[in-house]
Amino acid sequence: MKAIHFLPIMLLSLYMDNPVTAQSPQFELDLGWPQVPMGDNWLTGGIGGMCIDTRDHVYLLNRQNITESDLDGSRLAPPIIELDTDGNVVRGWGDPEVIGQRLHDCHVESDGSIWLVAAGTGYVQKYSNDGNDLIMQIGETGKFDSSDGTREGRPLNSDNAQFFLPAAIDVDKSNGDIYVADGELPGGNARIAVLNKEGEFVRQWPLFRTDSDRNITPLPHCLRLSNDGLVYVCDRQADRIQVFNQQGSFIKNIFVPFTPISPAEGRLSGNRGSAVVLAFSSDQEQRYMYVINQNSVMIDVLDRDSGRVLSRFGNGPGRYRGQFTLPHGIGVDSRGNVYIAEQEGRRIQKYSIQE
Repeated sequence: MKAIHFLPIMLLSLYMDNPVTAQSPQFELDLGWPQVPMGDNWLTGGIGGMCIDTRDHVYLLNRQNITESDLDGSRLAPPIIELDTDGNVVRGWGDPEVIGQRLHDCHVESDGSIWLVAAGTGYVQKYSNDGNDLIMQIGETGKFDSSDGTREGRPLNSDNAQFFLPAAIDVDKSNGDIYVADGELPGGNARIAVLNKEGEFVRQWPLFRTDSDRNITPLPHCLRLSNDGLVYVCDRQADRIQVFNQQGSFIKNIFVPFTPISPAEGRLSGNRGSAVVLAFSSDQEQRYMYVINQNSVMIDVLDRDSGRVLSRFGNGPGRYRGQFTLPHGIGVDSRGNVYIAEQEGRRIQKYSIQE
């Protein structure tokens, strides 16, 4: 199998006052994954997000925004695509009219049922693994009006399970509580909402702000629960990750630095965000965080405890192998391999960890 080897760009020299002693993971790009053509000559649009189950099957969220003339030589892929460990299609399913627009994140439970988040709706949904049964829907449908950032007839910032531009979801394995990052774009609820396993509202909290940064729009773009009971949220506009306990008490900020390569004068620069989506390494301690940096268009490897950037991998923006075009989803399987889903690149790439 062909592969491209990546020796991470080491950044430890930046922290010689208190260096991290751990060796940063190394990866190689797996050029044989996934298998193509995908499915029955399927054509995917932007991959808005992804998740991985306990069998290391990968689920892709296909936004179906394709170039219609390409359908002369292909078939439109379904919204949800399941791939096995070899990159073969297991199944595809989903009614886009029911699932909703702007597929953004997913989570697979231990029993194989799957949660879906479509940012263009006022709800999150739970399906059976094959997509045949809608098990639960939390929230109600609503018409999103992108012109003024409102949803017709829907209250904002209320203490309930009505979502507005939901971005990410995760589930507490210990009790089934559901955590939702609610507010992907300006005008949204900009909160973390917690519901019990029956979908009943439990609590909520906003992103943390001080007097010095209240002008930074709070956009919780990602959310993941760590094994040690912490909640990590991408504070996209502030180029940082905010860490909370499960009751919503703020613990710390983890800043993800970025320096443009080309001069920023006279052009829009640094507006995509350097902390957009994250995943933890597969070890029980989750020693590392892998963070999609949409400004550098690379994957930053952080020491989770200290928050320091240890290395990064990927070859920056572009459409060639090992490069990314607006990466928007990331996942790690049980062996430590990292998968990157691209919204504008309309594909997924696998980076195999090197032992």
